[in-house]
Amino acid sequence: QVQLVESGGGLVEAGGSLRLSCAASGRTFSNYAMGWFRQAPGKEREFVAAIAWSGGYTFYADSVKGRFTISRANVKNTVYLQMNSLRAEDTAIYYCAVRSGYWYPSRSALEYDYWGQGTQVTVSS
Repeated sequence: QVQLVESGGGLVEAGGSLRLSCAASGRTFSNYAMGWFRQAPGKEREFVAAIAWSGGYTFYADSVKGRFTISRANVKNTVYLQMNSLRAEDTAIYYCAVRSGYWYPSRSALEYDYWGQGTQVTVSS
């Protein structure tokens, strides 16, 4: 079993930055791929970014490429999402997830089997 706790969300003006953290516990963290997803009101959950267990491979949604950076610190069992140049359309609940048993990340939410409770990000325009 893996437990995930996100933090770092909040209210920020357009153009500002936030850094989300996701702390994992319960099982070996470093062998698993991790991902960030988000869900805005009335919309389906969508892929944001993902990272391989080693940090050597990263994927991004086109909408955040060049603005967001995913990273991980396996010694701290933590994955991060640095979000810069935030826009109103980035407003959503952000979730981190673990793809247990796989070192390579995926863009599909169906490939992830452990999820955090989410953290709200609100960008005012």
